[in-house]
Amino acid sequence: MSTEIVFQTHLVLGYVAWLLCFGAYIWPWLGSLDRIAAQRAIATLHSFRFFGLVFILPGVVSPDLPASFAIFAAYGDFATGLLAMLALLTVRIRQLFWLFVVAFNVVGTVDLVVDYYQAIQVDLPAHAGLLGATYAVPILYVPLLMITHIVAFYFLFRPHQNATRAIADNDAAS
Repeated sequence: MSTEIVFQTHLVLGYVAWLLCFGAYIWPWLGSLDRIAAQRAIATLHSFRFFGLVFILPGVVSPDLPASFAIFAAYGDFATGLLAMLALLTVRIRQLFWLFVVAFNVVGTVDLVVDYYQAIQVDLPAHAGLLGATYAVPILYVPLLMITHIVAFYFLFRPHQNATRAIADNDAAS
């Protein structure tokens, strides 16, 4: 089996496994939380994205890993992690908290989409061995990050549960 097929199989199965786990355990739990608690949980996960700097750490990845991929991936993750930490630090200042929640999700999503695009451009699946010890990052960690960004946007744009309940209660009373 070619390196490209192994990498792509790993990536697809990474999404499948995380979606199964998410559906069974994480989604019901996040859905039971209020908006702020759910976003804090997601921000906590993303606060560890400082780890993305590993893509530019000599000796961890191959020196042949294309810089166009490695540098953007590293600093995109780093920026997302810092913004997620700022969201966590400002949870008591609601306007700043929501600003940082939106910011880390927009920056993080753009980072992942651009990383996918650049990975295709440099044919990373065929040269996945260049990732060295970071091979697990796109296979195990990135699918969860993308899924949680989508969920975070869903929670940002869905109607407030309290407002929905109040409307339903008002309709029932009429």
